[in-house]
Amino acid sequence: MSELGRVLRSTGSWYDVEAAEGRVVACRTAGKLRLAGDRSTNPVAVGDRVAWSPEGDGQGVITSIAPRRNAIVRRSVNLSRATHVVAANLDHAWLVLSCSLPETATGFVDRFLVAAHAFGVEATILFNKWDEAQGDPGRVEALEYLEDVYATAGYRTLRVSARTGVGVADWSAKLAGGVHLVSGPSGVGKSSLINRLLPGVELRTAAISGAHAKGRHTTTFAEMFPLPGGGYIIDTPGIKGFGLVDIERETLHHHFPEMFALLPHCKFHNCTHQHEPQCAVRAGVETGVVPQERYANYLDLFTHFEADGWRK
Repeated sequence: MSELGRVLRSTGSWYDVEAAEGRVVACRTAGKLRLAGDRSTNPVAVGDRVAWSPEGDGQGVITSIAPRRNAIVRRSVNLSRATHVVAANLDHAWLVLSCSLPETATGFVDRFLVAAHAFGVEATILFNKWDEAQGDPGRVEALEYLEDVYATAGYRTLRVSARTGVGVADWSAKLAGGVHLVSGPSGVGKSSLINRLLPGVELRTAAISGAHAKGRHTTTFAEMFPLPGGGYIIDTPGIKGFGLVDIERETLHHHFPEMFALLPHCKFHNCTHQHEPQCAVRAGVETGVVPQERYANYLDLFTHFEADGWRK
C-alpha cells in the first residue's frame, strides 16, 4: 500500500522521503517517473510531495508526484535536458549575497528574482558577511547602493552575519512556518548561515579561493531541514548562472515589478520599453523610479533571449 511523504534530500538517483511520524526512508523512483521527467534532469525534486511504496529491504520506491504548487526552475547544465528543478512547493526564496567576497553581478541577481517572480515565489535578499564590510567605506557604500536599488524595485533586504550571528535572530523569526529556499552563488555563506540557524546540522563550508576571490562548492545536492518553530529550510548547491525557462520575451517586463506597475502609463500596451515613444518605464529610469541597474539588466535579458530561454 502506498504512503505519502515529502522529499527532503535528492542525491541524483536516490531520495530521502519524510514519511509518517518523521521517519526518513531512502527511495528510488519508478521507471515511469524517470520517463515522465523527460525534459528535466530531476523528475523528483526536494519539496515534492510524493506517494511511495515500501520495499522489503527497508527502502522504498516513489510511484507518483503530487501536482506542484510552484517551483524554482532553471536551465540545466546538462545539454541533453531542458530544465533542472531547484526545489518545489516553496513559500519563500532567500537569495544570499556577500557584503565582501565573492562579489555577485546584479545580472545574476535579477535572473534569480525574475525566475522566483515568474513561478510565484516571494523572494528576499540576504546580505551575508556584514561583519566583513563594516569598517570598509567602499564596501558599505556598495552595499547601501544595492539595498537602495532593490528597495526601489520593491524587494526586501536583510543584513546578516553567519560568523557573528548579527541579524540571524531577525531572519529566524521570518522563517516560522512554511518552506524556505536558500540559494545563491558558491562562497556567499549559505551553509554557514544554516549552521548558525541549526547548530546540529553541521553542513560543510569552505574558505574563499584566494587566487580568484570566488566561492568553493561545498553543498553538492539540495537538502531540506525541519525548523524548530515549524516549517522547513532548503540548502542548495551554489550556482554560477541562472538560465531561465518558460518565460516569453514579450512578457519579461511583467517580472520586473517596478516596470510592470508603469506599463498602464505607456502609450502602447505592448511596449517593450526600448524605443517606443511616450514610454513610462524609460521616463521612470530618468526620474529614478526605475533603477538604472535593473533597467540595464532587463535590456540585456531581452536582447539575449532565445527561443528556449536565455543563455547560461
